[in-house]
Amino acid sequence: MRLTRYTDYSLRCLMYLGLHGPGLTSIHEIATAYGISEHHLTKVVHELGRSGVVETVRGRGGGIRLARAPAEIGIGAMVRATEESFALVDCFSAERCAIAGPCRLAPALGEALDAFLAVLDRYTLADLLRGEEAGLARALGLPVPAASG
Repeated sequence: MRLTRYTDYSLRCLMYLGLHGPGLTSIHEIATAYGISEHHLTKVVHELGRSGVVETVRGRGGGIRLARAPAEIGIGAMVRATEESFALVDCFSAERCAIAGPCRLAPALGEALDAFLAVLDRYTLADLLRGEEAGLARALGLPVPAASG
């Protein structure tokens, strides 16, 4: 299983925003912190805004921030929302594979995918940040939270 760059950028963006706190930040700041494409990140933020996970504020002094608390943002749900397809192999129909009917590969991979997503469902954005705030903040060039020293 390999997640798309879109999902990767979505999760990275959410982690940055979770560390940044309630203040506004910019796509440019996030892209610079990660060394990723601002153009791709703009598309990601647009969709995160449409889904209600990120609040976007337009105009002078605008920016982005989380629209919900990190504990309310499920990682499994985010992966499901950002991945275009979970087809692990290209053999789920008789037109594409001569042994599609009797083959047990597709059901086994389906079970594996369900297990993968079940693990991600146990985590929220808060879980990904908990206990690592200071190290993550330093790595991203953000102020280190006072409680983390």
